[in-house]
Amino acid sequence: MTQGIIPQAPRTQGAVTHGVRLALFEPDIAPNVGAIIRLGACMATPIDVIEPCGFAFSLHAVRRQVMDYGDKADVTRHNSWERFRQDRPPGRLVAMTTHGANALWDFSFRPGDTLLMGRESAGLPDEVHGACDARLVIPMAPGARSLNIAIAAGMAVAEAVRQLRDG
Repeated sequence: MTQGIIPQAPRTQGAVTHGVRLALFEPDIAPNVGAIIRLGACMATPIDVIEPCGFAFSLHAVRRQVMDYGDKADVTRHNSWERFRQDRPPGRLVAMTTHGANALWDFSFRPGDTLLMGRESAGLPDEVHGACDARLVIPMAPGARSLNIAIAAGMAVAEAVRQLRDG
């Protein structure tokens, strides 16, 4: 486990706290990872990047989307799925997947949940699906295949924060 490719700044007083994490399983596209790191910084959501990535993961690779939010992001790199499972904090693992059994808005989030996003090109393998405590889908219009991963991650984090904000 490597804590942050991006320097971390201390949290400011009054920051949003909700206890949810966001994990990216072997992401393929650097700009999407950058956008998700920025999301994590803005929503006080720690990000776990499970490698290998489909690109050389570095600050340079994600800089354009991260902008000046990199020092506010809490990013942890894991060199494999197995390492992530060993190192992650306790809590439920909640897969966001087009093969989800329940709609995002019908799920009750809890502090400690980790939202898991699959690869842009292939989603989550069966082994990873099997390790998840829940599998959620974002309902879409008929004929729509999938959302951009950063948009889906933003929707999922926003729903979790909405539910947990007063908790």
